Order: sequence, then C-alpha cells, then structure tokens
Amino acid sequence: MVPDIGRGSRTHGLLVYLYGPGRREEHTDAHLVGSWDGFAPDPGRDTDPQVTLTRLTAALDLRVKQAGDRAPAKHVWHCSVRTAPGDRRLSDEEWNAVAQRIVHATGIAPDGDPDGCRWIAVRHAEDHIHIVATLVRGDLRNPRLNYDFNKAQAVCRRIEEEMGLRRLNAGDGTAAKNPTSAEKFKAERTGRPETSRETLREAVRQAVAGADDEKEFFTRLREAGLRVKVRHAPSGDALGYNVALPGDRNRHGEPVWYPGSKLALDLSLPKIRLRLADGTAERPTPSVACGPADWSPPARERRSATGIAERAAVLLDGDDDEAAAQLVGVGELLDAVAQTAPVATRAELAAAARAFERATRSHVRAERADTRALRSAARGIVQAGGAFGRGEDGGTTAMLVSTLVLVTLAAARWHSARGHAQQAHASRQAAEHLRAAYRQAAATPMRVLHDQGRALPEAQRRSHEATLRAALPKQGVRADGMPTKTDALVATLVQAEQAGHDPEVLLQQAIDMRELDTAADVNDVVVWRLRRLAQLPAHTGEAPRRPQAGTRPTKPSASRTSERNAPTAAPRPAVSDPRSRPPRR
Repeated sequence: MVPDIGRGSRTHGLLVYLYGPGRREEHTDAHLVGSWDGFAPDPGRDTDPQVTLTRLTAALDLRVKQAGDRAPAKHVWHCSVRTAPGDRRLSDEEWNAVAQRIVHATGIAPDGDPDGCRWIAVRHAEDHIHIVATLVRGDLRNPRLNYDFNKAQAVCRRIEEEMGLRRLNAGDGTAAKNPTSAEKFKAERTGRPETSRETLREAVRQAVAGADDEKEFFTRLREAGLRVKVRHAPSGDALGYNVALPGDRNRHGEPVWYPGSKLALDLSLPKIRLRLADGTAERPTPSVACGPADWSPPARERRSATGIAERAAVLLDGDDDEAAAQLVGVGELLDAVAQTAPVATRAELAAAARAFERATRSHVRAERADTRALRSAARGIVQAGGAFGRGEDGGTTAMLVSTLVLVTLAAARWHSARGHAQQAHASRQAAEHLRAAYRQAAATPMRVLHDQGRALPEAQRRSHEATLRAALPKQGVRADGMPTKTDALVATLVQAEQAGHDPEVLLQQAIDMRELDTAADVNDVVVWRLRRLAQLPAHTGEAPRRPQAGTRPTKPSASRTSERNAPTAAPRPAVSDPRSRPPRR
C-alpha cells in the first residue's frame, strides 16, 4: 500500500479532477467512501453533481475562510493511497477504515479530537482512494504535520499486515524525492519517457561519477546539455547550484530549475564536495596494471576496474559499517560504465545504475570513507570514452559486468544485515539488470571459447577437467540447477598454461579471491577471473600473451612439470585461432 502526499491551494480544482473522467477517461464511479463526520455531500451520488460539488467545496473550505490570513497559503492536503498490484479488491468500508487511520496517524484528524481538520476520501478506481483535507482545525489553528509522510508510510505497513495485503519495504527517509503528479502529467503531455526531475537526477549523477574537482563537475553538466545556474556568496564562493532541461519551461515561459538537493539528498553541492574531497587514486601505468599497451584504452580501464570492484565486494562481505563508502563508489562505477557502454548493453546497464542509486544511501556513515580506487576507476572509464561491443572492448565489458553482479549481490547482503529493506531490494534489482547486460556482452566471447574448448584433443580436455573437478566439485551445476559445460573454462586453462602459468595454481588463486555461491554460473565467473589474473585477452580471437615484464607467472607444480616431461604425455597444440573461422554475429 503506497501513500503519496502533496499540498495545494485550490480545493475546488482538485475535487473537479477527482470527480471528473480523468485525463485518459480512467476514472469510473467516483464517490465518497468516508468524511470527517460521515455526512459530507457526495457529488458522485447526487442528481445535480455540479451543485453538490460546490457545496462540498464550501464545506471543506469553511474553516479556511474563517481563519482568513492565518490560513496557510497551501491549505489543501492531498494523499493518494494505492494497493499493490495483485492485492485483493478492498470494499468501500475497508477504504473508509484506511482513510480514518491515515488522517489519525498524520495528525489531520486524530481520533476523539472534535477540532480535527475536515477531510474526505474519494474513490474513483478499484485500487486506490484520494484523501483531501483542508489544513485549518476547528479552533482555527494549523495542524501539526511533522513527518506526515513517514507516519503515513508506517501506518500503511501495519494496515498491510492486518488486512493481508502485500507487504512493501519500509523506507528510512533517505530515498530521492519522487516526481509530483504535475511533473508526471507534464511528461506525458510533452511525450517524454520520464519526468524532468528523473532525467536531471541521472545526468547529475553521471556528471559527478569520477569527476576530479568541482570545476570538472560543472563542466560535465554543461557538456551533457543541461542549463546550469550556480549560486554564489558575496565572497564569490559557490553556495549551491540549480539545473534545468533545455526547453522545459513553466506557464510563464521561464526555465524549470531544480536545486541539486531536491533531486537527491546526496546531490547537494556540499555533499558532492565531500565526495570530491576524497580525491582519486594515482593511476598506475596502464601497460603494467591493465595489460599490454596495444589494447584499447576502454579495454584496459575496464580490466583495471574489475580488480577494484572485486576488492569492493570483499569489503562489503566483511560486515563493516565502513563499507558504506564502497557503495557510493560502486554507484559511481556503474554510472561510468552505463554512460560509456556499447549500444547492445547500454539500456540494461543504465537501468542497473538507476536501480543501484537507491542502494548508495542509508543512515550508515563511514568514519574513514575511502573511495579513491573506485572513483579513480570510474574516472578512467569516463576519460577512456565509449567502448565498442566487439573485440577486446566487448570481452572486457563482459569481464567487468560479471564482477559487478557479485558486487551488487554483496551490497544486498550488507543492507539486509542492517534491515535496509529498500536498499537491499534495489541492489538485487541492479544485479538482475547486470545479469541481462552480461548475457548480451558475453554471448560472442563465451561462444568462441566454448568452440575452442571443444576443439581440443580428448586427452588434453580430460586432464584439465580432472583439475576442475578437484577444485570445483560443484562446477557442473548452475545456480538454477541446470547443467553447465566446462569447454570455455578448459580452453582458458590451456591458454593460461601456454602463457607460462600453472593451471592448478592459477585456478586455486581465482577460486580463493572470494565466494562463488552467489554466481549464477560459476564457470563464467572463474573464466573471467582466470583471464584477468593471467592477462589473457578477453577477446578470445587473440593469441595468448606471455606474462608482462614486472609480473611473475605462477610456477608449475612438480606434478605438472613431470607430466609435461613424461614421454607418454599427450602433445598440447595451440588453441585454434577463431579468426580463421569467425563466428556468425
């Protein structure tokens, strides 16, 4: 059950809308289900609805007129209450009970208070009602409405339990402000897929992702095509900022400005400054840290970000409140990946970033916040520019997204352990979008790897499959119970061995990095860990590379050495090059 509260100044105008046909003829059988005294006139049940509507307006506004100048400018309190999809149909009597409990809990009309505000509850659809109240009490004082939304949310959670309705997650006051009804209607009227508030929130979030300083943040906003207005103190220091979409104007033809703090609590200028003050880590030399210098900048940055994301997941698994800072950094990394992603995966990655945005905010504060590595990774991805959805770019995108799935699931566990229901749900939503993006990004490179694995000699395959069975007893079954194939994993072990690594040692190193229980397909996760650890190309059409200068290959074990030196050992030919027979796209 979802309450949505707003305030206005036109009682009659709101009633006309509630009793009218609706903007898309969606209102049916509008009628009262409850009122302050049970005897309010009902335009929906009268033979002359226009006259009754005028009488109802006058009755609701009686005390407002009596209060005169003491009445608040926005004297209309409006709360819509909607049941969740799939809930049973409530009767008018049940909706009346819901309305009475909400006006009592919020302080509109407490039980037993003869001076409570006047209110009505209108039903014009099966799944929701609208509560309308005028904010002047019988003693001509204004009601105390502190935290009315939180109180309405709390009583709705109790009503859900008592009436057997779907239990929704409780909020904690850290969510971004929802668009108003007027903003939603304007978006529909102008043909926009979302409201200006939502578009601006995402644009500001992406601008701050990995920004080095305040100047760069504002530059990114303007480069994104937003109108930006900075508020300055007499000293010249910036106090805050407002943003607007080009062409978004009010009835007076003026731009519709939104302060950063009204987009989300953590997007105010002081909060952004705190994040920027954390700085970014010094970036290592790409050729050493991220692989050969001839790989594209987007591929190198994604490969580097994968290792940093792995470490963030380990910190989130550690059940420390200090990991709250990692959530903010992971959010920036998702924003950076989404805005530079290949076209095929961009929609799902953007949806993952939007969902995870809710998971970055809670009341837990890290005393020693350090997100430099994550912010540096986000900055590197943004500066490297967009990645192609093929070749090494596409392969490293799959590598990074595979890891980000596990990071968001670790975030869900971290939030669940602290009772953050909405944030945990948002993390799981982000993981589902990332899984969809991974399936798109990994389709081609994993298909090529499977082909390479199947082309290996049978003796060579059996040798490596025995290694896998010893290290991963459950590797043959996915999380959904379906069997998996080890062809890609076997091909990766062969390529790692050709590059000078011991497959057994490297495999154990990949397994020990962190848990694999939450992986939808353990084989895929291990494949990407192996390829990153061994600096194998993510685009499997490239030949395996020898370890880079300054890195140490894993040493072969004695058993592996003797096996290779034994006269009966089967020869191990190089993996077939898929460039000779490119897969169909």
